[in-house]
Parts: sequence; C-alpha cells; structure tokens
Amino acid sequence: MSLAGGVLTTASALSLTARSDDEPPLTIPRDPAREAARRELSKQMYHENEPSWFQRALDAFWEWVADLFDSAATVTPGGPLGLVVVILVVVAALGALWWRLGTPRRQPTSSAALFDDRPRSAAGHRATADAHAAQGHWNQAVQERMRAIVRSLEERALLDVRPGRTADEAAAEAGRSLPAHKDRLRTAARDFDDVTYGGRTATQQAYQRIAELDRDLESSKPQLAASAPSTAPNARQGAAE
Repeated sequence: MSLAGGVLTTASALSLTARSDDEPPLTIPRDPAREAARRELSKQMYHENEPSWFQRALDAFWEWVADLFDSAATVTPGGPLGLVVVILVVVAALGALWWRLGTPRRQPTSSAALFDDRPRSAAGHRATADAHAAQGHWNQAVQERMRAIVRSLEERALLDVRPGRTADEAAAEAGRSLPAHKDRLRTAARDFDDVTYGGRTATQQAYQRIAELDRDLESSKPQLAASAPSTAPNARQGAAE
C-alpha cells in the first residue's frame, strides 16, 4: 500500500467515525474561546524565558539612543565621523570655558564683610599678602592686599572704623576723599569680590596691580571738601549801608 493510499484510508476511517457518531461536532463561541486562550497564555510556564521589565526598558533606551545617533548622523556633514568630530569640538569648548571661569558658584545676594573678627594692622595684612605672593597663592594675596588698603585708610582716618564694611563700600567712600584713585579703588574691590565670592582665580598681574595701588595710596594726600564762603562781610556791608 502506498503512502497516499494510507493517508486516504485513515481519513476515510476518521470520516466514517465522525459520521457514525450521533452527536454533532463540538463548537465553542468566539468570545469564550478568546478568553480561554488568554487564560492559558497567561500562565507562568509560557513566560519563563521572557526578559524582565528592566531589560525591556534598557533595550528600549539603547534603541532610542541608536535612532537619535542615526538621525543626527544623517544631517551632519561627513556622516557618523562628522558627528563624532562635532561632539569632540563641543566637549573641548566646554572644557576650555570651565578652565577659564572655574567652578561655578552661587552668587551671593550681598557681599560679605571685608574683615573677620580678628582686627589686624595694615602692616600685618601686607606681610601676609607678601607671604602668599611668594608662594604663588594669588587669591589669598589679593584678598590680604585689599584688606591692607582699607585698614591703612582707616589708620589714616580717611575711613571710619566700621565693622561689616564691604570692599565696594570702602572703595566708594575712599574715592570721595581720594578722587584721583577712584577708578582703581573700584577695580580693586571688584577683583576682591570676584576672588572671594565669585569663584574666580586671581593672577600675578592682578596682585601687582592692587599692590601698586596700595603703595600709591600711602603717598597720596586726601582732597578735603572746600569750606562754604562766609557771608559775614556781605552782611556787615549791608548793615553799614
């Protein structure tokens, strides 16, 4: 008997068996069948080899990154290589900006006091500034030299001794009695604030500039306010007439 014949014979037997059965074939409505299939497929045995939710999320993220990279590469001259060059240029520019400006710090709402709670003479501040400058600590050198300037003006009675004074306030007050140095005093105060509160890095040139101002102020004479002209002679003249 051939294979085809065997298949036909088996099919004929099944057909005869089905026809000999008095009951009609079993049929299930669509909705119950769908619900039964859903319950069956929800069993754990069908999901043992599926990836976890974390792995699926990670795969979706890397797929998004790859799509983003491909989209950027298509609009960048040179394709993927050009995109890599652009990224390197941007990173280099950010690094140069970081090196130039230093670590960003929160700008204070108001400047802090110029001096701490330990009063020192102008000579003491100058000696400390020179020691920092000799070691190349320009930030501390600029700070101490500015304190020496203000303390020296206080010792000469050009500024009143006032706790809590800021560098800007000292420069503005000193500029009224020393108008020839007003702009340099304002610049020194700004250098002090940039170093102390702005996160900037001082340079040797900045220290030399503020040290030269300190020396010039020592030999400068204040400009006193002119007295108001007396009206007494005019009054006497009017009375005589």
